[in-house]
Amino acid sequence: MVPARNTILWGDCITLMQRLPGGSVDFILTDPPYLVRYRDRSGRTVANDADASWLKPAFTEMYRVLKPGGLTVSFYGWNEADKFIAAWRAAGFRIVGHIVFCKDYPSSRRFLRHHHEQAYLLAKGRAPSPSRPLTDVMSWDYTGNRLHPTQKPLAPLERLIQTFSQPGDLVLDPFCGSGSTLVAAERAGRSFLGMELEARHHATACLRVYS
Repeated sequence: MVPARNTILWGDCITLMQRLPGGSVDFILTDPPYLVRYRDRSGRTVANDADASWLKPAFTEMYRVLKPGGLTVSFYGWNEADKFIAAWRAAGFRIVGHIVFCKDYPSSRRFLRHHHEQAYLLAKGRAPSPSRPLTDVMSWDYTGNRLHPTQKPLAPLERLIQTFSQPGDLVLDPFCGSGSTLVAAERAGRSFLGMELEARHHATACLRVYS
């Protein structure tokens, strides 16, 4: 089965990825739940954000469907970093980089004011280095989270896609939310495949990409 291109699938990403052949995806960029029981000021939550049972099987499937030598960028929750790192390594990924996205506003505050997001760069086997490596500290634009409780800005996602994939490649986001990765992939001249569990976010992503 050849993966569908420029398509957004609705359902559990583990089940959906199991239908894909191994090595069929060129690059993965994803923003999974952080396992922090997130709730924003208006009471919106993120599905499966209090349950880590999906973590290892999801990244096992991501590793399987990624081409040999392919790269993955995964956002993660810093206070559950041990669980994410364990899942990545159990799947077979090598950690080859860490990226910090600096905000000019605090998204929350407790012991510290939280002015950043973070992601790891993961490799399947020996991955070629990009001709123009990115800095590991990148800027961040405020989206207002209008379309999703943890909506990511397009500009840094597009830079990641341009750096770690080639024109025409297939970019997978198994936790695509409101579709920001998919919009960024399209803007960068790549094909995309999105997966989303929540029907309302799937509908939002479809509206953004197809309208």
